[in-house]
Formats: sequence, structure tokens, C-alpha cells
Amino acid sequence: MYKNFNQKKQKDKDIIITVKRLGINGEGIGYYRKKIIFIPGALPSEVVVAKIIKEYPRYIDAELVRIKEKSPDRVAFPNNVDPAIGGLELAHLAYPKQLEFKRDNVLEALEKYHPRGYNKYKVKKTIPSPEEWHYRNKAQYQIEQNHGQISLGLFAPNSHQLFDLPEMPTQNKDTQETERKIKNLVEKMHIKIADPYRHFDGLKTIVVRQAHATREIQVTLITVGHSIKNLEQMAQEIMQLPNVVSVYQNETDWRNPQVWGNKTTKLAGKNQITDEILGKKFALSPRAFFQLNPVQTITLYSRALKFLDLTPEETLIDAYSGVGTLGILAADQVKQVIGIETIPEAVADANHNVELNHIKNANYIQGSVEKILPELANNGVPIDALIVDPPRTGLAKSLIKTLLKVKPKTFVYISCNPSTLAQDLVLLSEAYNVRLIENVDMLPQTPRCECVVKLTLR
Repeated sequence: MYKNFNQKKQKDKDIIITVKRLGINGEGIGYYRKKIIFIPGALPSEVVVAKIIKEYPRYIDAELVRIKEKSPDRVAFPNNVDPAIGGLELAHLAYPKQLEFKRDNVLEALEKYHPRGYNKYKVKKTIPSPEEWHYRNKAQYQIEQNHGQISLGLFAPNSHQLFDLPEMPTQNKDTQETERKIKNLVEKMHIKIADPYRHFDGLKTIVVRQAHATREIQVTLITVGHSIKNLEQMAQEIMQLPNVVSVYQNETDWRNPQVWGNKTTKLAGKNQITDEILGKKFALSPRAFFQLNPVQTITLYSRALKFLDLTPEETLIDAYSGVGTLGILAADQVKQVIGIETIPEAVADANHNVELNHIKNANYIQGSVEKILPELANNGVPIDALIVDPPRTGLAKSLIKTLLKVKPKTFVYISCNPSTLAQDLVLLSEAYNVRLIENVDMLPQTPRCECVVKLTLR
């Protein structure tokens, strides 16, 4: 009882902390009473006043109250945006220091997990994004209504607090303006908005994606339930907005923890929008993955293709292939490309993109990489080169076992999570040497980065 009372009183007290470093999510890290303390918004070398939010057995969560001694690397946070929203975790840190932080994240992950020979890996400096702001070509905003007031924007991390976002400084102008105009249409046409507390059906999320090359905009209205009054009429109104060429409805339900549901229906316009990378065209359906920073995507894929070092006699496996970007870009350098992807719409897009670019030596298959790759190997398909671009969870252990058995001689791993990358390298380094790791900053102002890793068979 006495201990709990003291802890409760301690939470109400401001404390002074010297920040030592940044955590993997961009939060300031210090120490208080022999415990690590996390303070979002604080920077290394700063002396700050913080308030304890919650204390755990091994660490403390705190919030920044004020800065007593400011870091020389601190820059002004963007105006008209609440720092509590996600997606701007490093916006108060000078951009060159953001790039250093992202490289350090990779080095720290390697140090933590110790893949074979890790201390000899060549980890190059992070390649900066040509655009530090307004680079995102996709906005995925949640919509809510409270006491008659509609909010459209993003949730604060780890909370249900929705921030209305008239402006988001990393979002490009067209997607931002389209989101706000759709909000006006929702209000004007009295579109029912989903209620997460009473589990009433309605509009839940508005997704706006723009193709960089053509400026075409695709809108997806994610709803809980199917029959939403006036939704199809609103789709026709949305089609009148600048650059909008298609409107879709995606259906989910309250039991689904993901934003997207499994059923997608076109309400108006074209089937896909079309973008372009390195002279190749790519048609995109609503659920198909495509990088969010189109200008920097050229750098990312160019580095990956260079690391592959392909030859005309080789078969390239494009794993987690999405809409076929990497495989299609590499098709003229190899004998054949086989792509593997789980999302049916993405596979359809990939095969459509093969036809769109008049490619004769590429084919995309629906299924899990863990299942399809062994089948290809057992059927005598030569797996000479492999490129993987998995989700943040990294490679499945079953897939790594297959790779160690099949042993493609050329192997490039694109990772968006240094921690899972380092863990995967522990197993992969049993058979492969890590020749080079290069960071490409796809998401400035955030802690996230893409790593391109070149592995060669030992």
C-alpha cells in the first residue's frame, strides 16, 4: 500500500532529466532512479522537465513539459499541427541529424542481435530524400462525429484521440485538398459516419492516393457495412473534384482490427490509376501497395537493382511483389521473372502491368512466399536471384529455412524495420555474407527508413 501511494504521488511531480539518446521510435531516452525513461519530443543532450505518465517494472513513460537546455539540433516544429499526432516524430530534429539517427538505428539493431560478422558490415550513410516535406502521395484519414462536429485526420499514437487535420506538412497538396473537400461533401450530403462506441454502420476512413506521373487521384471510402445512404451519389460528386478519376468503396466490420476490409467495389470512374517509375508504367488498384514517396522510390529501386547485379541467363524471384514494380523494372536484365504476392488485387495489377509494359518474361502468382518458393524449387525452377521486400514483421522463419536450402546466389533484402532485419540476418548469415547495407530515407520527419541489403552466397 505504501509503495503504491508513493508511486501515485510521484506521477504528479515534475522531474528533471538529461536526455542521453533517441529510441527507435524517435523518443528521447534518459534515466530516472535507475530506470530508463522515454520522453517523446526530447532530444539528446537536452535537459528537460518531464512528467511521469506511467511507471512499469523496467521503464517509465513520460511527457515533455518544457526544455531547460535546448539541443543545437532542435528546429521549429511545423505550425498549425499538434505534435501529439503520429507521422512527425522527428520533425523537431534537424534533417541531417535525422539521417544520422536512421543509420544509427541499423547499427544498434546489428549490435543487439549479433548476426555473423556484423561488426564488419559496411553500413553506408542514409540517402536523403529530395523532398523533406509534402512528399506523401497517399492520405489515409479516419473520420468521426462527436456532438455534431466532424473530424477528419489521424489518431494520436496508441490512443483513440482523433486530430482534425486541415494541414499535414508531409502530405502533398492535392491529396490534402481532396480529403478536405470530401469532408465538406460528407457534411453537405449528411453521409452517415461509423460510430465506434455504439458500433453503428457508416463511413469510417477516407483514402486518397495520387499517381505522381499522371496526377490521377483514386479515392477509397472505407465503410462499416455496405448500404450507406447517399454514398453512391457522393461518389459522383467526388468524381467532379480536380484530378479524381476513380472512387471505390471498401467494406469492413467492427471485428476487423485492420483498416481495410476484404471487399472492394468500384463506385465510379476508372479501374486503376497509372504511375510511372524508370520508364515503366504501373496500374494501381486501391489495396495494392506502392511506396509513399514517389520521387525517392526511384532511388530505392535503382539501388536495389544495382545490388542484384543481374545477368541475362538468370531467373529472378520477386517476393512480396506488390504490383510487380521491382520484377518489371528488372525484366529486361534476366531470362525470366516470377513474382509472389498474397493480395489478389495486387497480383491482378502486377500481371496487368506486365501486359501494359509489353513484357514477355514475367509472371505473378498469388500465394504466400513461404509456400510458393519451395514448390518452385521442387518443380525444378532455377532460383538464381531473389529480391524480398517484406512487411515490418520481416521474413517468416519457414521462408528463411527455404532460402538456406535453395540458396539463390544473388539476394537483395529491402527492409523497413532494422530490428526484424537484424534478427533475420542472424539466420541468413549462416549461408550468406552481408556485402553492403544502405539506408534510403523514404519518410522524412519520421523514424522510419528503408534499408537495402546486398547478400552473397558464402
